Amino acid sequence: MNLESLGDLGQTVYYGNTLAAWVKAILTFVLWFTVLPLARAFVARRLQKDVARHPIAFLLMLRVLIDATTRLFMLAVASYLAMRWLEVPPRADRYIHVAILVVVWWQVGRWLSAATKHLIEMRRGHDVAGAEGAASLNILRFVGIVLVWTFAFLMLLTNLGIKIGPLLAGLGIGGVAIALAVQNVLGDLFASLSIALDKPFRVGDFLVIGDEKGTVEQIGIKSTRLRSLSGEQIVMSNGDLLKSRVRNYGLLYERRASFSIGIVFETPVDRIREVPALIEAAVRAQPKTRFDRAHFASFGDYALVFEAVYFVLDAQYNTYMDIQQAINLQVMDEFARRGIEFAYPTTKQFTVTQAPAGESD
Repeated sequence: MNLESLGDLGQTVYYGNTLAAWVKAILTFVLWFTVLPLARAFVARRLQKDVARHPIAFLLMLRVLIDATTRLFMLAVASYLAMRWLEVPPRADRYIHVAILVVVWWQVGRWLSAATKHLIEMRRGHDVAGAEGAASLNILRFVGIVLVWTFAFLMLLTNLGIKIGPLLAGLGIGGVAIALAVQNVLGDLFASLSIALDKPFRVGDFLVIGDEKGTVEQIGIKSTRLRSLSGEQIVMSNGDLLKSRVRNYGLLYERRASFSIGIVFETPVDRIREVPALIEAAVRAQPKTRFDRAHFASFGDYALVFEAVYFVLDAQYNTYMDIQQAINLQVMDEFARRGIEFAYPTTKQFTVTQAPAGESD
């Protein structure tokens, strides 16, 4: 077979295209569908080595994007380049164009989603709160991924020639009705986003919300779960929680403590003067405390009342109770040595004796 015969064969038409065009298209497809996966694997290996030596943010992000690149996207790219050699009927060309656009924007969504997850994980790694901030980051991750895929979907519609302006307007009208129907759910969702951004509390914090109190176990998209002191789990919607006045003892850096002591009225004055100093010494003897004051505060119904105030330089309630117990025991020891008696509710009765009848002074 000579060159002229080959030339005639190449001009033979099959399904609307010459044999030469079909050969070029097939070779283009095979070339690109071979080169692209090999290039991805080569770049991935190089990035893995470079990241191991220099874990800079740009290389880490590039590796994430390379890992998120799919073979389906490479198939679409190879098909698009191969189709440039062929004359395709308009209807078939439209279908192929739509399919390639769907794959491309699906891949863009995967890239943006992977980048969002990577940034959240980096923030999680640098978060000084560690696991305490995991719930907030999970909420941000969820919202970020929803926004990314919404953007990719809208861009796909735009590239397909669909005008999204009227569509968004129509969705806006329907969205009002939907929002009214699910306003509680949306309120809780936005409340969870507010918790994630503002961070009024974190997992592990002890909260008092109205009559409820407990330790935060989980901050979800719709609700927050507390573990109460008695052991049961308290589930509160995020919207209701943010409408309430929340006392966060997890952010307590020191605790103000006060207590009162009553001694009997019969105590000598010189011993009464010693009591504030004895209380101060008992407080200062304890670690993690800062003494504020101790005074003979008032005359009670049945006791001389002394009031003392100090600060515990630790947020743990158990630490506070251990310190208060030690102070109480030391005060009792000091009072016992000096013969100072604690007062307790007492009643004095007075009996009047009348002289027998007929007797006189």
